Amino acid sequence: MHTIHVDVVSAERSIFEGKADFVALPGEAGELGIYPQHTPLITRIKPGAVRIKVHGQAEEEFVFVAGGILEVQPNRVTVLADTAIRGHDLDEAKAEEAKRAAEEALANRTGAIDYAKAQAELAAAIAQIAALRKFRQRK
Repeated sequence: MHTIHVDVVSAERSIFEGKADFVALPGEAGELGIYPQHTPLITRIKPGAVRIKVHGQAEEEFVFVAGGILEVQPNRVTVLADTAIRGHDLDEAKAEEAKRAAEEALANRTGAIDYAKAQAELAAAIAQIAALRKFRQRK
């Protein structure tokens, strides 16, 4: 079976690098599934879970991304994420606190810029909580 090389990187560091049979992630227009020999593609991704079926491993790798860019070449997938956290490093309490803070900022907004920033932070926190719950259900 063919594999595809996968790199998931954030501004801070490399989160995942390795060979995979399949990658699924939240594209702007919906869920994307990438297999080896996929047609080249560049698109933005939404906050959510990147699921990586690592070659020769039974359990999927799971990485939360808070948006970013996806580049697909026939033998390589690169995810350039604004923020990326491995599934086992997700902290539900921190995510819930970020959600509360963003909701509070939305309620007390003073301008359009504050509103847009708070809305983006709220969407990322909600996506992180959903991704964490999905990750826990798999275990």
